[in-house]
Amino acid sequence: MQLFYFPSLTEQTKSFSFSKEESKHIVKVLRKKENDNLFVTNGLGYLFSTKIATASESKCTVDILSFEKQESPKIHLHLAVAPTKMNERYEWFLEKVTEIGVQEITPIICDHSERKTIKIERFEKILLSAMKQSNQYFLPKLNSPISFKEFIKQEKNSQKFIAHCYEDEKMDFKNSFNLKEDILLLIGPEGDFSSEEVILAIQNNFKPVSLGNTRLRTETAAIIGCHTVAVMQSN
Repeated sequence: MQLFYFPSLTEQTKSFSFSKEESKHIVKVLRKKENDNLFVTNGLGYLFSTKIATASESKCTVDILSFEKQESPKIHLHLAVAPTKMNERYEWFLEKVTEIGVQEITPIICDHSERKTIKIERFEKILLSAMKQSNQYFLPKLNSPISFKEFIKQEKNSQKFIAHCYEDEKMDFKNSFNLKEDILLLIGPEGDFSSEEVILAIQNNFKPVSLGNTRLRTETAAIIGCHTVAVMQSN
């Protein structure tokens, strides 16, 4: 199934027109014509079945035939992940966790972060593309970058975890959470969190966890954390 995106759709919408850019793609590139069916999501869990009413490269208009709403995930998984030195690695992480299933992502700027400039618009396009490619109906929320210290102090989740590489006492992540409450997991940059950041997190009720026996890259650790929660939910 090929999936399209139109964020302002609601249960009351009867018809709508795609943007000029999307209309050109649908009609000229995909060669869709009047009466062809298209599947569209608003990124909020809805799948709309539509039929093309006007197949114009400048304004492709469709009528909504029916819709269904996907059940929301059991828990809200929020990944707060430091940007990687190589932007491509962070983009890969965004793509994969969207495919697996994540609800919220926050780039956090840490003491050891080598990259502090974030192209949020580029990241949003990566998430949208991954959602459509994997036929998911929920678009993850992407927050603006924030410093580690600011982020730590404002988060109120009851299940808060920080994955770090220090030789301290840590729980195995997969055994540390329950599936009845939302989860927040912090992943640090290359070079890990600073010791001061780990202490600050623990003081703010974050639990130290391990994601395995090997030292993982930032993007790998984030994907494993996301996959762990997804597997536990599916059991």
